[in-house]
Amino acid sequence: MPGVVVTLWSKGTMPGQAASGPERAMPARGDNVLRLTDISEPSFTVYKVAANKPTPAVIICPGGGYGILAYDKEGTEVAAWLNSLGITGIVLKYRVPKNQEGAFQDIQRAMWLVRHRAAEWNIARERIGVMGFSAGGHLAARLSTHAEPTVQLWLNNEEPQPIRPNFAILVYPAYLDQGMVGLVNAKTAPTFIAHADDDKSYIKGSKVYHEALVAAKVPNTFFRVATGGHGHGLRSDKEIKAWPEQCQAWLKQIGMLPATR
Repeated sequence: MPGVVVTLWSKGTMPGQAASGPERAMPARGDNVLRLTDISEPSFTVYKVAANKPTPAVIICPGGGYGILAYDKEGTEVAAWLNSLGITGIVLKYRVPKNQEGAFQDIQRAMWLVRHRAAEWNIARERIGVMGFSAGGHLAARLSTHAEPTVQLWLNNEEPQPIRPNFAILVYPAYLDQGMVGLVNAKTAPTFIAHADDDKSYIKGSKVYHEALVAAKVPNTFFRVATGGHGHGLRSDKEIKAWPEQCQAWLKQIGMLPATR
């Protein structure tokens, strides 16, 4: 099913900065990954599932060090997997490069829009999560720890919507040991973390974030294995390859998917 593309900000309303050049794909590296950069007009694409009742939804944040977006490996391929579970996948194209605050404004606006238009896309407003890979995991974690928007997200007569997700899925998240732990509290969204110990640069962040979730008594699961490295998406043949099945089981456990599915 083709996706529905939604621009986040109408003309003249986007806070912060845009990229200096037009959006472009980076040169191919022979690894079959579509890398996008210079995102000046952030948007998301909704991949709906056919269902008789409102479905859960997940806003997907591809990674790329806040420099690029690994748009297919950590975006559209993940949306297809979520669709197979009966979940609407929403791939976020947030501002890059070197624009963490712009990216955070974009994910806040995306959550507002998804809740605002949930009925239009047959989405259950109280079952909307965020999911991120690497830097996208950092972005998803930031949203899951914030209850109030940092910028004006609605315009004219649009009504406010809650921006905290109902759950968060962090797959080899990056930078979680850089100021994120202090933001965790009892209201942080229930969280699933998947990470391999041989991702030496970023496993520490997942460990301390998990410890903070436990201390705050936030429902969470840390799927931790020895091998898998970084940047695999759904393509790994190492131990981390089991993360999608573990994540599906967790979604059932927290009531976001039917237990019989």
